[in-house]
Amino acid sequence: MGGAQKAKDKEPGSKDRPWIPRFWDGMAPSAWFPLLLRNRLSISPICIAMAVLICGLSFVNFIFWAIQAVLFGRKIARTQIEDDPIFVIGHWRSGTTLLHELLVLDQRHTFADTYDCFAPNHFLASGWILRPCLSVLLPSRRPIDNMAAGWSHPQEDEFALCNMGVPSPYLTIVFPNNPPQCQEYFDFQGVPPAAMERWKQTLLWFLKCITVRKPKRIVLKSPPHTCRIKTLLEMFPKARFVHIVRDPYVLFPSTMNLWKRLYRDQGLQTPKYEGLEEYVFTTLTRMYDAFERDRPLLGPGQFCEVRYEELVADPLRQMRVVYEELKLGDFEAVRPAIESYFAKQKDYKTNRFELAPETRAEITRRWSKYIEQYGYGPKPAGEAKGEGQGARGEGIAARS
Repeated sequence: MGGAQKAKDKEPGSKDRPWIPRFWDGMAPSAWFPLLLRNRLSISPICIAMAVLICGLSFVNFIFWAIQAVLFGRKIARTQIEDDPIFVIGHWRSGTTLLHELLVLDQRHTFADTYDCFAPNHFLASGWILRPCLSVLLPSRRPIDNMAAGWSHPQEDEFALCNMGVPSPYLTIVFPNNPPQCQEYFDFQGVPPAAMERWKQTLLWFLKCITVRKPKRIVLKSPPHTCRIKTLLEMFPKARFVHIVRDPYVLFPSTMNLWKRLYRDQGLQTPKYEGLEEYVFTTLTRMYDAFERDRPLLGPGQFCEVRYEELVADPLRQMRVVYEELKLGDFEAVRPAIESYFAKQKDYKTNRFELAPETRAEITRRWSKYIEQYGYGPKPAGEAKGEGQGARGEGIAARS
């Protein structure tokens, strides 16, 4: 089914830049060099210069890490996280980033931004100097969907964990032609207790750093957390979870497009995309097997579910429901910020995808549990819906 879908109507301003930062630029030597060795230095010739650059940057990261340890180490160790986090969960391209951005509009909340996740080992010590210096290197728009980007935008904490040296499925992006990496870290099935404890302590340390900077309730978003409810509850018994679902006939081509772009822009190999469709199919199944298994662990006031289509059709009503079900406080305090957010997005034009009939049939077969659970029937042949649907008739983005 290769080439079964394609994006249409490339957005203005989305042309490629000659160089953009890689997320792996924030790794220390203890994380970067073992990654290279595990993958036997299987770097494409065109990417060798980038790999050498990251090798050099890893030592810069080590220096800044040492500075942060001296300046903030004791304070980080003493810091307590008073309010358990809010986790935004759901499959990639389901609208998790949109939901994340709406929740962090609330001044009662804080979050990990792109620079924090890019430099998780030292952002408290380095942010004041490196943020402004590096701002010229970051695209103003995300290549995947042409939405606004920048160091201050909320980001997935999974990238921070990668840069801090713990195993993650996202390391597959670095070497996309090699077998998928660290897949057991989606749902932690088969992860040894010592490695599991290291993962927990690394995430906790990162969240303490976020709290040192701004001691408020943290809102986190990473699709892999959809598989990790049991573990996250062990760490944060009072955590809240917002789950978002979306039409799978849009999810599949959009997720394919996401991984292709990340493999191309962030990898150290010229990607072949072999087995990518199978990877997308099996990952959603694995994710929702774990999610449905652990969902009963959540008590009253800890879980809320949102349909993407309903969120963009009536965002104020849906966000009010989220605030009420999770007991997040007065919704009216954040309502003006949400209204302003959507007003700024009204002219956004979305990507659109075409699905081949055999791909649509395979989605119906392989993702039948998801389709039945969340009430999405098969779509007629033809063009899939765009990545964003109108809110009150106006275009909005679904950011991953």
